[in-house]
Amino acid sequence: MARTLKTLVLAVLVLAVATSCGGSGSGAKGNVDFLVFGDPEELQAYRNIIAEYERENEGAEVRLIEASDRDDLIARLSTSFAGGSPPDLFLINYRFYGQFASKGVLEPVEQRVEDSDAFELDHFYPQAVNAFRWNGELTCMPQNISSLVVYYNRDLFKQYGVAEPRAGWTWNELVDAAAKLTKNTDGKGRYELYGLGIEPSIIRLAPLVWSNGGDIVDAQNSPTRLTLDSSEALEAMQLMFDLRGTHGVIPTEQDVESEDDEARFMNGRLAMLFSSRRSTPVFRTIESFDWDVAPMPVVSEPAGILHSDAYCMTKGSSNKDAAWSFMEFALGEDGQRIAARTGRTVPSLRSVANSEAFLDPSAKPRSSRVFLDAIPNIRNVPTVSTWPEIEDAIEGHLEQGLYEGVPPEEVAQKAIAETTPLFARAEN
Repeated sequence: MARTLKTLVLAVLVLAVATSCGGSGSGAKGNVDFLVFGDPEELQAYRNIIAEYERENEGAEVRLIEASDRDDLIARLSTSFAGGSPPDLFLINYRFYGQFASKGVLEPVEQRVEDSDAFELDHFYPQAVNAFRWNGELTCMPQNISSLVVYYNRDLFKQYGVAEPRAGWTWNELVDAAAKLTKNTDGKGRYELYGLGIEPSIIRLAPLVWSNGGDIVDAQNSPTRLTLDSSEALEAMQLMFDLRGTHGVIPTEQDVESEDDEARFMNGRLAMLFSSRRSTPVFRTIESFDWDVAPMPVVSEPAGILHSDAYCMTKGSSNKDAAWSFMEFALGEDGQRIAARTGRTVPSLRSVANSEAFLDPSAKPRSSRVFLDAIPNIRNVPTVSTWPEIEDAIEGHLEQGLYEGVPPEEVAQKAIAETTPLFARAEN
């Protein structure tokens, strides 16, 4: 009897320890609402992660709530926080999360990371992790660490005898290649092929400014104004504007309105495109030509811009343990491998980024290591609460410079005047 009782007590203790230590299903029971937006291929990645998580964790349920686009996501979040019924989790880019972090509605996660058996903080690339610190506190955990690269149509380069991009290539070499790949053969004034696609946004201009030795704001942590009026920034703007005004190697504004750059690239009418990893899943559907990626060209020194999204847990969640359980799976090796194989992400977890799940040579782009090689030189824009408004305000002025020939000095002056009040009321 004593031995039986002792055995029973030991079994209970073992079960208690196993339950407290985690494992499949630990802390996972309960419903989790997860808000995201993205292209169909991108959303499929999250469905795959959820399906595997639910398979491994009996009783867990993650409901994917799909926003139509970034604006819809932000509007839904703002409304749900105001109404006191936010989702348990949402995924957001660091450039837009400051408006929520500043309101104190995000649940800090650093202690949960420290207590995790799945990973440690230094297993992730610090550039992505640090972009989600608010006043030094880790508020979200990054799933990816993309950078800006040049997607290019290999068949067009071969057809017109243009050397493919290489590591360390210069801005002038990019322009020269784009000129050779811009074609108008019908004599009717409409170009059937353009050499390059670039959007008039601060996240496309910033890497050029940094590569030219300049900066876009007066202080990274507590910016008060744009510094697009510096000589380095003005020179970088002129390089961008010359792509249309002087060289004519990018589509006109009317061309872009009729067919955006991503669609034009997929249809074989654009030889090169500046974009992040987010374009990879849809480009993998291309069957009519071969394509790859190359590093950003260098103006004076290598530079890139961070593109990173993170899982954020809301303070208003009534099921934080279940939400963290899913986050832990999605950010761990199994979850990040699933996402990496869809092509959508450059994994923030170093071990997966350097594994075949991401670097698989049989999956396009074959030069995926370009994304990893860029990491030491990537920088991030400020994460102040009004940054989304600042971005939107700048874009209109850059459009005038790129498509209407407005000089960089005037663009800088107008952009600074319009955004300085936005910096003044920002929280960071």
